Amino acid sequence: MKTIQMKWGQIGMKEIEVAVEICREGVKLPRYQNDWDAGMDVCAAEDVIIRPNETAVVPTGLKLAIPPGFEIQVRPRSGITLRTPLRISNSPGTIDAGYREELGIIVTNTSVGQGGNNEYYTVDSKGNKQGIYHIKKGDRIAQLVLQEVPRMKLKIVDSVAGIGSNRGGGFGSTGVNG
Repeated sequence: MKTIQMKWGQIGMKEIEVAVEICREGVKLPRYQNDWDAGMDVCAAEDVIIRPNETAVVPTGLKLAIPPGFEIQVRPRSGITLRTPLRISNSPGTIDAGYREELGIIVTNTSVGQGGNNEYYTVDSKGNKQGIYHIKKGDRIAQLVLQEVPRMKLKIVDSVAGIGSNRGGGFGSTGVNG
């Protein structure tokens, strides 16, 4: 079997330019870790301590100018979600094209109680330890995904029942068993 190495331009993938301003010293630019990743990893611009049941904004030191018709979605990094009780609170978060302030990542520590002797854990801790978490400057804490966003045009109708088909049911109506 022959493996063919391709780059983005060779397969017609488009790149959209997003302007970035660095607004803090020593900030790492977001980057794709692998050629075909959908999200760029974004790093913390300063140390942040998040205690159990607390939510904090982790600054990135970046301001973005996203082109009209696009958004950047802030999504969790799966390894952090698996190994720690840290969660991106509004996942996916939306950064609108008109937002020009510093990008902050909203992180919640879902730990129950204080954990073992008020020990501090980090984003690379394993075992989903309950307690206080120290996010360090330079830690990759989330990923940024650029998405095209069509605008909705609402049309008032007498009833939506005759449009398309009604799958029936709502929250949890399809069950959980395969």
